[in-house]
Amino acid sequence: MLDKSRVAMICILGMFAGFLVSRAALSVSMFLFGVNAIRDVPPRLWLKQKWWLLGLSWVGMYALSGLWSDDLHEWNDHVQVKLPFLLLPLAFAHQPRFSQRQMEVFTMSGALMLIVAACYSISIFLSDPQHYIQEYKVSHMLPTLPKKDHIRSSIASALFIAWCIYVWPRLQRRNIRWVVGICISLLIVYLHVLAAKSGLVSFYLFVVAWAIYLCFGKKKLLGLAILIAMPLAGMLAIRMIPTLKERANYIGFTIFMYKHGNETHNLGDVGRLVSYQLATDLIKAHPLTGVGAGDIKGEMDKLYMERYPNIDERSRLFPHNQFLTVAVGCGLFAMALFAIWVLWPLTKLRRNRQSFFFFIVWLILLVQLMIEPVLEVQFGVFVYVYFLLLFLQELTSPDEATPAATPKLG
Repeated sequence: MLDKSRVAMICILGMFAGFLVSRAALSVSMFLFGVNAIRDVPPRLWLKQKWWLLGLSWVGMYALSGLWSDDLHEWNDHVQVKLPFLLLPLAFAHQPRFSQRQMEVFTMSGALMLIVAACYSISIFLSDPQHYIQEYKVSHMLPTLPKKDHIRSSIASALFIAWCIYVWPRLQRRNIRWVVGICISLLIVYLHVLAAKSGLVSFYLFVVAWAIYLCFGKKKLLGLAILIAMPLAGMLAIRMIPTLKERANYIGFTIFMYKHGNETHNLGDVGRLVSYQLATDLIKAHPLTGVGAGDIKGEMDKLYMERYPNIDERSRLFPHNQFLTVAVGCGLFAMALFAIWVLWPLTKLRRNRQSFFFFIVWLILLVQLMIEPVLEVQFGVFVYVYFLLLFLQELTSPDEATPAATPKLG
């Protein structure tokens, strides 16, 4: 039988590759990773995983809401996409810690895959730069891998930069450190060219937190230098990168229109505010059971047609907040279970380096939950569970001594 750790490494890289190019490969890799990790774990040990049990509870509420959902096809989609929560938390909890060599292979391979994805977007941009710069004037983003999901693409890039900085002390070989360091630099540039708000917010939130962390440690000057350089680098990037400049102009335009009473609610983040309002009204009308996970979209559409008939169907949004989405679909009790599930990993925090990196990744993902229905789409579920569990596994593993010959970044 193949070594459990080797199979896990193949699957975890397969998940990342599948995320970029194939939904089917992503699903298969997640399933195989889960089965491999728990294949020799007695079921009685599963019950010791409290976070997994909490996940079963709120996902179970989604499944139960099928009893009062009219649109069972839609209900099936919303339940099916959450199946990774039933397997991956167990898998990461019982997965043996990767070896030094495996950690280097994973980090370098993941970085190179993201660089290939970045090259895909940049090559399209370079094929007709003026066209795509004009597209950014109306908030049309560059094509990305995964296709049609620049949000998850940019967040994954930002979180992987955080992973590379976290794992840097364990990259013992100089050639690997060079490759990873170059990939980090290129991914930072790519995030600014792509100019997706979610990715940039995630990146800058991490960098600010990391700089503050350094200021309280032994690298105070480095932390201060990063904090001082960040706003200057940001302003320089806006001036020099045309896509980012147009993106910034569009955001400013939407703020101006909102302040001056724009009536269409079709501009950028203005639509989010409308979705929050409508979702809150649905929760008030169905506080205990919600409308049913299958009927969230249908009930939101009804309110849109009633209150905002000038908003076309393509511009009608799902509640752009995961907590509100759970409450609309399954009621306030389900939302409470979900909130406890989101907060539960924080009970593992300690006063160490692993805890800092885990907390900032958790915070970045929390921000996404607050502004997107992240866990209602396959790629959103993957990015959330993959990176959260990757860092959680590090948090709950024994500390490793940092190799003396390896420079330590934070």
